[in-house]
Amino acid sequence: MKIRRPLIIIAIALFVLLVALPVMAQQGEPCTTCPVSFDTPSVLDPASDYAAESAKLFWFVFWIATGVFVLVETLLIVAVFRFRNRPASEAVQIHGNTKLEILWTSIPALILVVLLGFTLRSMAVIRAPVKGEPLKVVAVGHQWWWEFQYPDLGVITANQMIVPVGQPIEMELRSVDVQHGFWAPQLFGKMDAVPGRTNRMSFTVTEAGEYGAQCTQMCGEQHAQMRFQIIATPAGEFQTWAAGQQQVPPPPEGEAAVRGQEIFLLRCSACHTVGGTVAAGRVGPNLTHVSGRDFIAGGIMPRTDDNLRQWVQNAPSFKPGTLMPDFSIILSPQDMTDIVAYLSTLK
Repeated sequence: MKIRRPLIIIAIALFVLLVALPVMAQQGEPCTTCPVSFDTPSVLDPASDYAAESAKLFWFVFWIATGVFVLVETLLIVAVFRFRNRPASEAVQIHGNTKLEILWTSIPALILVVLLGFTLRSMAVIRAPVKGEPLKVVAVGHQWWWEFQYPDLGVITANQMIVPVGQPIEMELRSVDVQHGFWAPQLFGKMDAVPGRTNRMSFTVTEAGEYGAQCTQMCGEQHAQMRFQIIATPAGEFQTWAAGQQQVPPPPEGEAAVRGQEIFLLRCSACHTVGGTVAAGRVGPNLTHVSGRDFIAGGIMPRTDDNLRQWVQNAPSFKPGTLMPDFSIILSPQDMTDIVAYLSTLK
């Protein structure tokens, strides 16, 4: 009785952990400053052919591992109770059992061979050549934001990548500074963006929606603040969006916006590009249609005039180490207001 009770408690604890751990892994405190779609993206909620194949392999391995765990622990517990000595005495000493050793070696080896076969199959499906006409997108990692280039469309944006549902996406991953990790859990597996090297991946989104993503490679002190979002839309909406991005914003109207453009071209054009103006810097994000985006600052702030003003005024206070300087010591409050008025016209 003294031995049975602890064993029962241990068995119950193992069962509870087995059931509770997957649930606990999905829990966490939501980010109060992040866009909603960044909350708890899961690889077990796939929305692309790539992610669906990965999830299928995960569940296959999971259920095999669960079966092995339950079988082994059950046999162990049964053996402990069935063959215990009463009264206690020295255990029977047995030297080897060739048949038994062959059996418990061959069964795990066979399981591993089966898992290897299914893993190679999934890798072949994921790496298969793209079928159909792909949309080419180049993702460039910067400290600490993502640039997205659409070379066939002549479009460049930042931190939000728009793609059509049902069309293969052929991606190139690059970095201009350090190594970054490109990962949208619901769409594809993690792949690194490495300076001096171009990595490639492809996937097809199967469900329209907004998918949160995150840099997963430690890339500096603000690595955790390097988020991005992939928005999948029907093909027609994507074409409309692309056509809008190809247009040059009209000249600003209103005294504040006109003055804001003058200040922007004087102070900001060396680092940022705005189509239709002389601003052609490539250090920071392309701001041609910045007011059409949902957030700024690498995905940590919703794009509102107030947030835009705070970011322009003193970006290092939100992201220490960012290349964006502290303009609070250079520009007056009125200058800030005028710049935000101008940026708000870039839709």
